[in-house]
Amino acid sequence: MSAELDAAGITDAALRDSYLECRRLNAKHGKTYFLATRLLPLAKRPYVHALYGFARYADEIVDDLSSTLTPEEKRNWLTSWSAGILKDIDKRKSSDAIGLALIDTINRWQIPHHYFEAFLHSMAMDLTITEYPTYEALSEYVYGSAAVIGLEMVHILGVTKPELLEETLIGAKKLGIAFQLANFIRDIGEDLQRGRIYLPLDELQAFGIDKERLRSRRVDSDLKAAIAFQIHRVRELQREAEATIVNLTPQSHACIKAASELYCGIVDEVEKIDFEVFTKRAKTSTYRRLKVALPAWWQMQRA
Repeated sequence: MSAELDAAGITDAALRDSYLECRRLNAKHGKTYFLATRLLPLAKRPYVHALYGFARYADEIVDDLSSTLTPEEKRNWLTSWSAGILKDIDKRKSSDAIGLALIDTINRWQIPHHYFEAFLHSMAMDLTITEYPTYEALSEYVYGSAAVIGLEMVHILGVTKPELLEETLIGAKKLGIAFQLANFIRDIGEDLQRGRIYLPLDELQAFGIDKERLRSRRVDSDLKAAIAFQIHRVRELQREAEATIVNLTPQSHACIKAASELYCGIVDEVEKIDFEVFTKRAKTSTYRRLKVALPAWWQMQRA
């Protein structure tokens, strides 16, 4: 990591410690994301770690601390921490262990502040909303929880021409949504254990699946068809988004292509386990990771 920080010109000791903590969170919790990050030039990596560290820490407040905190305690903690981070973003400085690297990243790359407001809004939604009646309703949550991360990344990775920025942002938004929807498909069973249903209820109902039937955890032809419908949406979003990857700086292509294949590839793994999302966890094999990462690494070296 020292080489990454040195390449990025990050010399302040406290700031380096903050970036190191963000990298630790990325390596521990985001194996696919961390692998993709290693396909970026050294000088870009710390900033991507900062975005992940911020997102992961907020997510831990919502989910991973559920065994030790009551819902009200989690809401209070998230509200307090979010308010502090947003205030730090406005002040352009922070003393928070995660916020220090985040604010530095935002300042260096001039990332719009409203992306982070939207993200924290979605994290707060997770504490009060457990289901979504329509895809439109779900889109509010997905924009903040995933799409904005893609938008933030574009500012760090850069585009080849300024006039391509808006088109690239649209593609990044679609890819972020595809990643999140793929996770929803994989985690149907785990989310049910948390009392949540992320698949739009009206779309499930179109295949004869109501909430009680979903909670029965019975995988039949109707549920398979309902999941296949969601998988098609992921692939369409991925296809549309990948057309804009060429707009990014050449040094970034390998990273984003690998992330696209590995994250969206989750739905391939769901199909391979015959949609048994309640008893099995679809995950990308080491072989597939290497099959994607090695050519991407070589492409990155050439770029």
